[in-house]
Amino acid sequence: MSKTCDHKSVGMLVYKDGLLLLIERGKFPFGFALPAGHVDEDINFEDAAVRELKEEVGLNVQDLKLLFEGRRENHCRREDGTWHYWKIYQVDVVGELDRSLDETKQAGWYAVEQIKELGSRTEKYKNKEISESEWEKNPGLELVMYDFFKELKII
Repeated sequence: MSKTCDHKSVGMLVYKDGLLLLIERGKFPFGFALPAGHVDEDINFEDAAVRELKEEVGLNVQDLKLLFEGRRENHCRREDGTWHYWKIYQVDVVGELDRSLDETKQAGWYAVEQIKELGSRTEKYKNKEISESEWEKNPGLELVMYDFFKELKII
């Protein structure tokens, strides 16, 4: 039985040596994304950010700085998951990258040029120049992340 969407999500911008941490989602919605997830049982968005970062990439939060918040129409795999109220944080972390084998296909540090290339692939997907099956095998940025990255002037 699938969970019902709580419509509250967090995303974390984590930089190291000028590179941004991205994961490739192992499950729908496919694409490269910031470590992110639902708030669910957590008391607040900040606690969810700490939990999700640890779950997805094994890193511990030292400091959170809110960069963005607002509602976005975006699908998730949960029941009624058609929109989310997001908070995006810039996060200082400690620890070594240790990705979730269940939730991610890969995790790594990406330069702005690499992120722009992923964004170009997303544009092609949005323009229906890339099929669903091709996207699942070789995606660009997850759609909502593409919009965040443009808004935050990362791409």
